[in-house]
Amino acid sequence: MAKPTRPEIDRLDQFNKTALEGNPQRIDKQHEAGKLSARERVDLLLDPGSFVELDRFVTHRCTDFDMQSQKVLGDGVVTGWGTVDGRRVCVFAQDFTVFGGSLSGAYAAKICKVMDHATKVGIPVVGLNDSGGARIQEGVESLGGYAEIFLRNTLASGVVPQISAILGPCAGGAVYSPAITDFIFMVDKTSYMFITGPDVIKAVTHEEVTKEALGGAHAHAAKSGVCHRTAPDDRACIASIRELLSFLPSNNTEDPPKRPCNDPCDRDVLELDTVVPVESHRPYDMKDVIRAVVDDGYLFEIHEEYARNMIVGFARIGGRSVGVVANNPMMLAGCLDINASLKAARFVRFCDCFNIPLITFVDVPGFLPGTDQEYGGIIVHGAKLLYAFAEATVPKLTVITRKAYGGAYDVMASKHIRADYNIAFPTAEVAVMGPDGAVNIIYRNQLAKSANAEAERAKLIQEYRDTFASPYKAAELGYIDEVIFPRALRRRLNAALDMFKDKRQSNLPRKHGNIPL
Repeated sequence: MAKPTRPEIDRLDQFNKTALEGNPQRIDKQHEAGKLSARERVDLLLDPGSFVELDRFVTHRCTDFDMQSQKVLGDGVVTGWGTVDGRRVCVFAQDFTVFGGSLSGAYAAKICKVMDHATKVGIPVVGLNDSGGARIQEGVESLGGYAEIFLRNTLASGVVPQISAILGPCAGGAVYSPAITDFIFMVDKTSYMFITGPDVIKAVTHEEVTKEALGGAHAHAAKSGVCHRTAPDDRACIASIRELLSFLPSNNTEDPPKRPCNDPCDRDVLELDTVVPVESHRPYDMKDVIRAVVDDGYLFEIHEEYARNMIVGFARIGGRSVGVVANNPMMLAGCLDINASLKAARFVRFCDCFNIPLITFVDVPGFLPGTDQEYGGIIVHGAKLLYAFAEATVPKLTVITRKAYGGAYDVMASKHIRADYNIAFPTAEVAVMGPDGAVNIIYRNQLAKSANAEAERAKLIQEYRDTFASPYKAAELGYIDEVIFPRALRRRLNAALDMFKDKRQSNLPRKHGNIPL
């Protein structure tokens, strides 16, 4: 085999230099807009020196509109694989400096190739999105390219983790690829997502709205729930993605990584003895309970700004990754509503896909009443959370800290839907409804005839609370495995995770279930 001549090596050097340097003027504009270049983003995401690039010299195939004279190496997207904390991931980074990051057929093929590699070898896919949408000059070929990507997103769902960062514009059909992925991260002030932009909305509905108000990071984090986490800039966003990956396995056949733990697993948490107020209607922050028992008090929260009556996120106990689902009495008294049900159901299903044990903290007085909720479909949306918990086969641990009333008790990972270990604080109230309402119904006639109705009512409420609105009736029936001193919670959870770490459970054979979408 003949040795390469100097001109051949020089040509390769020139090709690499051209591809790697890009367009300096346009990169400067990216920086002026507060954004990093595609290659800078890849370098931040991956461990130094680990990136292996694919298709660096690919160009588009379009010959219409004089496009044959406007070819750029790489065609607007950087693809390949590397490592994050030593673990392999596949990545694509859209390059807004090339045709505004618009997607061509060749560009789509590059993304599809790296996604196919990810599913073949079982490693996560991270997409760094910064694109103006379909490349108009290519017409239906660009639309076909999007559909090819959507198909791969769908087939990879539940097989490998898929994470999307929106680091610039993402509009029209382009939003559906991130929407299918597991998590979406956005950057304040520089990223936005929407199906139709402000100009189209104004023309059709006569509404006037800015890009930021319509599809900015805060709008999607707090209002639509499309965005799972926000960051102030590209660097913080990518650092957050690296952190998320540390909680996740590489694929659905692996267990999550376990980290060394310096936080004693058998420590008593004395503050938990007093965290739940004596007055059953007084609010408290469930995050105080969660942080008290997880390793180093750290919760990596998901959807923090959305449906704040529900908390979801990742933490560790004894170095093991766990998914946390919790009602928060600080917001709407911890009631389940449409948004909270959707938020938790999606998270539960993700954890179940990737073998992450679930710990559920329960303080729920019921479903939020109101015509808005009923007309909005709370019945079917609440059923999604019920379905998700019932279908999940990962270890499921449930802690009832206070209220667990009515159907919401069933939904929140009760023993009846296959939770493995259900425990309660002495302050727990497990009943069909609160004592006040129950007495009003059960003893309606008796109280109506009573000469001293208020005193009798107070006595009956206390009797109902002692008999039914305590954890002991549920414990008597085996619905709660143990009533514990709150200070012992960390020890109990760690022991249960150790007990159920080898849990194997499967559902009945089927193509797939029909979740109430």
